[in-house]
Amino acid sequence: MKQIYAFAEGNMEMRALLGGKGASLAEMTNLGLPVPPGFTITTAACHSYQTNHGLSDDLLQELDTHLTALEQATGKQFDDQTSPLLVSVRSGAPISMPGMMDTILNIGLNDQTVVALAKLTNDPRFAYDSYRRLLAMFGNVVYGLSEKAFDDVLTTMKRDKGYASDLDLTTTDLQAIIASFKQLYEQAGKTFPQAPKDQMLAAIAAVFESWNNHRAVIYRRENQIPEDLGTAVNIQTMVFGNAGEDSGTGVAFTRDPATGERALFGEYLLNAQGEDVVSGVRTPQPVAVLQAQMPAVYDQLATIATKLEQHYRDMQDLEFTIEHGHFYLLQARNGKRTPAAAVKIAVDLVNEGLINQHEAILRVAPKSISDMLHPEFDPDVLAAHTVLATGLPASPGAASGEVYFTAADAKTAHDAGHQVILMRQDTSPEDIEGMIVSQAIVTARGGMTSHAAVVARGMGATGVVGMHALSVDEHAKTATVGSTVLHEGDWVSVDGTTGNLYRGQITTTAAMVKESLATLLTWAKDASRMAVFTNADTPKDLEQALASGADGIGLTRTEHMFFQPERLLQMRRLILAKDAAGRKTPLQALEKMQEQDFYELYRLANGKAVLIRLLDPPLHEFLPHDSREISEVAQDLGLEQNQLRERMAALKEVNPMLGHRGDRLAVTFPDIYEMQVRAMMHAVFRLADEGMKVTPHIMIPLTNSETELIWVRKLVTDQIKQLVATKGIKVDYEVGTMIETPRACITADKIANAADFFSFGTNDLTQLTFGYSRDDVGSFLPDYLSKGILPADPFQTVDTEGVGAFMQMAVEKGRATKPQLTIGVCGEVGGDPDSVTFFNQIGVSYVSCSPYRVPVARLAAAQATLRAEKQTKQPS
Repeated sequence: MKQIYAFAEGNMEMRALLGGKGASLAEMTNLGLPVPPGFTITTAACHSYQTNHGLSDDLLQELDTHLTALEQATGKQFDDQTSPLLVSVRSGAPISMPGMMDTILNIGLNDQTVVALAKLTNDPRFAYDSYRRLLAMFGNVVYGLSEKAFDDVLTTMKRDKGYASDLDLTTTDLQAIIASFKQLYEQAGKTFPQAPKDQMLAAIAAVFESWNNHRAVIYRRENQIPEDLGTAVNIQTMVFGNAGEDSGTGVAFTRDPATGERALFGEYLLNAQGEDVVSGVRTPQPVAVLQAQMPAVYDQLATIATKLEQHYRDMQDLEFTIEHGHFYLLQARNGKRTPAAAVKIAVDLVNEGLINQHEAILRVAPKSISDMLHPEFDPDVLAAHTVLATGLPASPGAASGEVYFTAADAKTAHDAGHQVILMRQDTSPEDIEGMIVSQAIVTARGGMTSHAAVVARGMGATGVVGMHALSVDEHAKTATVGSTVLHEGDWVSVDGTTGNLYRGQITTTAAMVKESLATLLTWAKDASRMAVFTNADTPKDLEQALASGADGIGLTRTEHMFFQPERLLQMRRLILAKDAAGRKTPLQALEKMQEQDFYELYRLANGKAVLIRLLDPPLHEFLPHDSREISEVAQDLGLEQNQLRERMAALKEVNPMLGHRGDRLAVTFPDIYEMQVRAMMHAVFRLADEGMKVTPHIMIPLTNSETELIWVRKLVTDQIKQLVATKGIKVDYEVGTMIETPRACITADKIANAADFFSFGTNDLTQLTFGYSRDDVGSFLPDYLSKGILPADPFQTVDTEGVGAFMQMAVEKGRATKPQLTIGVCGEVGGDPDSVTFFNQIGVSYVSCSPYRVPVARLAAAQATLRAEKQTKQPS
């Protein structure tokens, strides 16, 4: 089987085999763009390497053939003393994993060819600078030598010589650094191979090995990238951005990756190689400056950027090198971008005619939408804070947290429950674990295309880079800004939109849906089969949800309306009463409060459906829990403490979540449900008098059987009929039930006879299916997840094999009785994109989620519909 492809032999459709980078290099070569020649070793060769723990003889034979062809194409040869061939060895997985795997530049240099390169270019400094880079990268990637050890040699040399930057190093300095680098090899018992072929083989093996390095594994887990893809290896002729002031290297985006604005965006460095830009060791210049320094090169970059964006129909991330004024393209890929930029770019590409609305919907990750709706700093509170320092706004958002100066410390603090800000001099791929858990990432060095900036944007984290006034000392665990010293654990606040850093914690306000997102969500609504409702118990919840485009309320939890002090007092009087007569007065007080609650929700909904669940939880949740509360409640209610304790003991249940709750309350305390129905209907009558028609949707919780639902439904409808008759008007209404137990799923065909709609309560259904108490899973669930016993928290992402099977059964049985039965989901998983996909598959009518997750669910529902339609259209 062919394991190596010259760039001219591939294309973009071969991504799985050639990796994203290899497929892109092939595509660009065939488009006639200035790509240095080379070839790609396939992901299949990676799989072979991992299976056989080595490079196969067949691969080595193919490698010789392609090396010979590359030497003929370039007129250069490996280990040649006149015109040596130098190559880069780069990783390239099918799915982009920026910075997570390894790269080695300048393969082919040794003690002899460095002299040859110096003579050939008439630039000894350039030759030895390239050699010292190879030694450092090779030692770190192949032998695992500390990157810091190599950096320390450079830092010491610059300090001793009084140099400001690497560019000040002379040829003699670089030769001394090379000698010191070789000593680091010797101290580790290693030898740098002088044979270029040996260098290449070791580099290829190291890139294959890097597929399973710690940071790559963490990145794949965080981004749900399959473990079995493997990586390709790209061998490419070197072009040199460090060949003088007419050379350089840079990264450019065809649109701003932070905002999505349509303009060439990026950075470059003169007299540098690619790692200098992404590492943040030197602060680059905006790519716009290149227009003044090298106008012809800039025009070529701009032309190619436009061509590639139109070719790929998406924003592109370009890596380029300039060698003595000649422009070369090293990579093009779909650029990482912030969630806000992703939405704007998708909408703009539709308006520009490059993609259609359905493509735009499918291009934005639903989970990323929640990052756009995170709170922003309260402007009034912000005005009272002084800016400590300002850097480059790499990834928008607002975040407060305790500052930590190493990735390990940040992760430890996060795992202990702290809200973390990671502050570094600059970041490297090794910091990925700390970056993942941080609310914000701040670096003293680096530009808008540095590692920290790219990763922050990709994760949707707040990010500020290049904060030059900041000096971080990770060993002392401090950071200094002027006379201000920040210590580990100090609170800071970071504004990724302005680049400002503040001391202390700053309160936030809710973010609003921006114009581009509103447009995308409108398209998503048109494309969706499922509706998206919200869980809302207060007018504030509903206002937020309606602003996000909710179709109505899928769940109002009336028990949440009783926890305000005045209401809680009446609720306790109700619960502690010994008979119906004792419950009468508190019920009257609660009815007035409930009527106003329902009136406000119906009024705000303005004709949209509002599903109100009658009282569900165990009564013990409303009772006092400790001696202090018992004393206060006894005094409020005019009881002796002993009397209160006796009543509490009488109400105590061994397992209250499985006890006296839901429609069991209706059977034993029918006056509670009657009160709630009266309050609901009086709210409906008030709105009718104001000219608004409301159709009440009344939801009965925790039903287990048809007989049970018939009994409770009659209790509800008798009240409605009495009230309507008294008022003398016609009111349409629906009475449905929550499907929350395995028995309800199994007997759903019978329950449907008495139900106008179903709504799955997935929290209880999950609890009862697994036998897990949802209040106590914290004691064992983390271990189950880390050990792979569970693929995900079943209370956050639906368990399709167990809970999902019950749900599918209930859908099929319910609709066998009533084909048009409306069926919703109102548990926590209603806003989880993976769960929404499953609900679409089994025919759920709508999902209901928290107000802030409405846009997430909307986009997920649209994507589920579009993907299902695509599958249906595909030939079998």
